[in-house]
Amino acid sequence: MEAKKTPPFKVILGSASIARKTILAEMGYQFTVMTADIDEKAIRKEKPEELVMALAEAKADAIVAKLQSINNLEKIAEAETSVLVAADTAEAILERLPIGDYAQRAEPTLLITTDQVVVYDGAIREKPSNEEEARQFMKDYSGGHAATVGSVVVTNLKTGLRKGGWDRVEIHFHEIPDEVIEKLVEEGIVLKAAGGLIIEHPLIVPFVKQVVSSPTLISDGIDG
Repeated sequence: MEAKKTPPFKVILGSASIARKTILAEMGYQFTVMTADIDEKAIRKEKPEELVMALAEAKADAIVAKLQSINNLEKIAEAETSVLVAADTAEAILERLPIGDYAQRAEPTLLITTDQVVVYDGAIREKPSNEEEARQFMKDYSGGHAATVGSVVVTNLKTGLRKGGWDRVEIHFHEIPDEVIEKLVEEGIVLKAAGGLIIEHPLIVPFVKQVVSSPTLISDGIDG
């Protein structure tokens, strides 16, 4: 079997999602994971596609700021060590420190951030706030349909260029037995998913009747 080629770039996945990590791994990419510390509830948009794009961009901004902070701290530590040896002042050293050393590296680093919400009966659903809400979400989907709206934003940390887009997937369900819903709630994983919905979960797969996805990712037109 031919060995997979190493891509000419590094990848940072700005998500702790198991599903997203699995997708990248199955595509053969090596990547590191960083999460964004943002208050998602503070970002509100009326349209689901606008919301997921705004959240993915906010996550990217937060991670870029975190990388810059980490890099600057490392450079300051190096400078403090160097000043003991070199005949130079701390001020002069700090003035020469680049902000975001990752941007100076030969190979680009791509930061991938994402977000997803569920739309049910015209209302946007994010992660359930508790088990009861997760249970009600699943009962609503049983025998009916919902849609997921997801976004992807890719930021080139070397050039600052940013591209993103979103898509919408309509999901139709068979009746989902109460005992299956209870197992999902007890397991707890649905509390970490938008709308409490994980269609690739082994307990859910048998009850997915039809999935209709967008033919292409709809570009948002952002460019950094």
